[in-house]
Amino acid sequence: MHTDVERCVRAVRSKDARFDGWFYTAVTTTRIYCRPSCPVVPPKPENMTFHPSAASCQQAGFRACKRCRPDASPGSPEWNRRADLVARAMRLIGDGVVDREGVPGLARLLGYSTRQIERELRTELGAGPLALARAQRAQTARLLIETTALPMAETAFAAGFASIRSFNDTVREVFALSPSELRARSGTRKPSPARSAGAATGATGAPGTTPGALTLRLPFRAPLNPDNLFGHLAATAVPGVEEWRDGAYRRTLRLPYGHGIAALTPAPDHIGCRLTLSDLRDLPVAIARCRRMLDLDADPVAVDDQLRTDPVLAPLVDKAPGRRVPRTVDEAEFAVRAVLGQQVSTAAARTHAARLVKAHGEPVDDPEGGLTHLFPSPEALAALDPETLAMPRTRRTTLTTLVNRLADGTLHLGAESDWEESRNRLLALPGFGPWTVDVIAMRALGDPDAFLPTDLGIRRAAKELGLPSTPAALTARAAAWRPWRAYAVQYLWATDSHPINFLPV
Repeated sequence: MHTDVERCVRAVRSKDARFDGWFYTAVTTTRIYCRPSCPVVPPKPENMTFHPSAASCQQAGFRACKRCRPDASPGSPEWNRRADLVARAMRLIGDGVVDREGVPGLARLLGYSTRQIERELRTELGAGPLALARAQRAQTARLLIETTALPMAETAFAAGFASIRSFNDTVREVFALSPSELRARSGTRKPSPARSAGAATGATGAPGTTPGALTLRLPFRAPLNPDNLFGHLAATAVPGVEEWRDGAYRRTLRLPYGHGIAALTPAPDHIGCRLTLSDLRDLPVAIARCRRMLDLDADPVAVDDQLRTDPVLAPLVDKAPGRRVPRTVDEAEFAVRAVLGQQVSTAAARTHAARLVKAHGEPVDDPEGGLTHLFPSPEALAALDPETLAMPRTRRTTLTTLVNRLADGTLHLGAESDWEESRNRLLALPGFGPWTVDVIAMRALGDPDAFLPTDLGIRRAAKELGLPSTPAALTARAAAWRPWRAYAVQYLWATDSHPINFLPV
């Protein structure tokens, strides 16, 4: 979008928050870059240049605006609706791959040379993978500086910096303030010298805060309807791994350096996020995975405008706009749960999953609630005895084949996955039909156009709304909803009284 100058100027003049994250405005006279909704008086058009990423602005010598904080805007919706090389690379960078494995690690996961990846990212985003990862580290550093009382040394390493010097230099270059000056502007109290290392508190420092917990705010593009999003996650929660407690969805997280617990609370203008991590280096990854699970980088206006063109869907959208697709923090986990949910009720699927968790999950300590385990890894499940599974023999074969393929690396469902290739590999497995593959594509791979014409809930909704009842005819009718059929599924599901459609009380 940043190449459409006229459209960008209109968005900046109208301070349209819908375009935050789509592009960035760099002002040549002040050398500052802003989000489109910046509250200051818009500059003259001849003084504006537009960039596709914050990293591109930083490489061009611009610093972040102190008023609108462009680094804190929601991510670009582009990376949620595409599966090409650039989109997959951006998802992996968001998941911290470059910080952990460097550009060669990114190239290995994507199956391209480092030169090809550099060229593609620079062409589309104006910056290479190292600069994009650096911009992400700067954003995480600012978040920690302004919202926690962590010592600066811990902040630097939690944000992914290799040294205190690079942390200080990057913060000064990007924000034109030192880390200490940023903290002073935010009003966050200084950490007590007696406080133990690694025990971060939120900006409020409220009594009773769990040691090691970080309290953050996750932004999103309005509107956001939390009913089906949190309702689905809570209604299908696996005991010991997930729970709904005190108005928050809580779950355990398997992370690159350790484990964590996330508590996510819907609010009118943000998602409250409390993270308890065994290793602070996992903070950027934990944030990225929580955002992905809640589909927070979606563009609900674009989605709803498209779906409203169908007179059958229009009333559903108008009644409760901004529905998101409930996704996952662990693609392999969701694939296993999808198999467990084949042809059984939600309650039965939870029971099967809970048994696996109790027998093969890794124990964790949760001082705040009832979370007890990480969901079992594919490697742990590959070692189980199929005869211990209380399910039909054919589904045992389906499950064991899946976990073996995930464990030996012949099947990948992570952020690097090509959606069509993953679909084809899944369809080749025994017991995998269209419903299982499409629900994995929708909620694990993140394909916004995945559709479930054979799903019982969709068929009920189709009958009630007067839509075609056969899968083939319904699929043909749904062509008008592309590329947002996964969101149409949420609106169709919402016509039912199933608990997945209601925010828990």
